[in-house]
Amino acid sequence: MGKKDFSLEAALQQLKPFDTDQIKFELEQYATSAELGAAIITHIQDDVLDKRVLDLGCGTGILSCACALAGASIVVGVDCDEDALALARTNIAECDVDHVVDFVRCRIDDNAQLPLRNAFDTCVMNPPFGTRKKGIDAAFVRAALSLCDVVYSLHKTSTRAFLLKRAHEWGAAADVVAELRFDLPKTYAFHADNSRDVAVDLVRFRRVADELPPPVVSMAEPPPPATRWAPRGRGRAPRGRGRGR
Repeated sequence: MGKKDFSLEAALQQLKPFDTDQIKFELEQYATSAELGAAIITHIQDDVLDKRVLDLGCGTGILSCACALAGASIVVGVDCDEDALALARTNIAECDVDHVVDFVRCRIDDNAQLPLRNAFDTCVMNPPFGTRKKGIDAAFVRAALSLCDVVYSLHKTSTRAFLLKRAHEWGAAADVVAELRFDLPKTYAFHADNSRDVAVDLVRFRRVADELPPPVVSMAEPPPPATRWAPRGRGRAPRGRGRGR
């Protein structure tokens, strides 16, 4: 997966996670760890440095902050939850990147249009996995492809075959660039375990067709999970903690 950027991870550790009184299960809101965020952005840095970056389902803004700190020229985070966006604004101010990052409130689904121009180079996102709303993960990918040539997105490994197959229908090529273990901390009252590992892929989608299916977006949907990093083809990395999408 490449060398860790401990300075980036340390900066992300200072960010505020979701408020437990405001977190919304229906939006699949989970904290993204500083370790995971830093590892992802360091691994894909060539597609972030001096690029215009989109973060769909930005939640608390950890990936937006990470991209800005890694040298993105501009970052736009999109989420439907105003509570999450308020926290994200606090976090970008904490990182002193509020001159690079901006936010838009919008819902991503199968019936809406993003109020953004096709002016982005790269999308980096941790979308809902589709546990609560079936197909929302695919809706996020299609929305991202309507605006970006390259999309990096986290998805449950169990959906890999489906996403790689559907990518061709969306006018894109797709490959798994890293296999991860997402250490999902106990977040909601109904969670029985203190934490649970979820197998996750970092998937890269590359737009290869000029014409794409109609986009899919409207008034917002947010982000998910956190932790434990293992490059593809290697053993699992030491357990890590933290996050805030």
